[in-house]
Amino acid sequence: MKSMGRIWKLGDNINTDVIIPGRYNVTTDRAQLAKYCLCEILPEFAQQVRPGDIIVAGHNFGCGSSREHAPAAIQASGVKAVIARSFARIFYRNAINIGLPVLICEEAVLNSEDGQEAKVELEQGLITNLTTGQRFQAQPLPPFIARIVEAGGIIEYIRREGTLR
Repeated sequence: MKSMGRIWKLGDNINTDVIIPGRYNVTTDRAQLAKYCLCEILPEFAQQVRPGDIIVAGHNFGCGSSREHAPAAIQASGVKAVIARSFARIFYRNAINIGLPVLICEEAVLNSEDGQEAKVELEQGLITNLTTGQRFQAQPLPPFIARIVEAGGIIEYIRREGTLR
């Protein structure tokens, strides 16, 4: 899977209540969640994000609650990948479960700026900053996790494969 789009650069410790505030977690309607994604720190995000865009963030991205609403809101907004220096483990697993690619790559985070363009080649873990020409190698997803993401999440993987293997 390849993704190309604008970088939305965020800092450290972006928690799930910042990604989608609790007052909007009263629905599982993904279109509604997308409308309020990052609304408190980037009010323009929902109106300006485009399919294929990429979130680049610091340490501990997705800390906070265990609800799947946060990665679902990001995915529903059109973001195709999240690259961070590190992820909260529950967010990481929830993202995988719904098929949202998450990659760890400190160098890409440190050398990317908000508004730049990037390309992500998920299978290789290759990230190219199209604005600067720099290329970065992320930790690729383990093969089993990559198959879940490629299928569109754990439910689709099970529908396709019939079981977890």
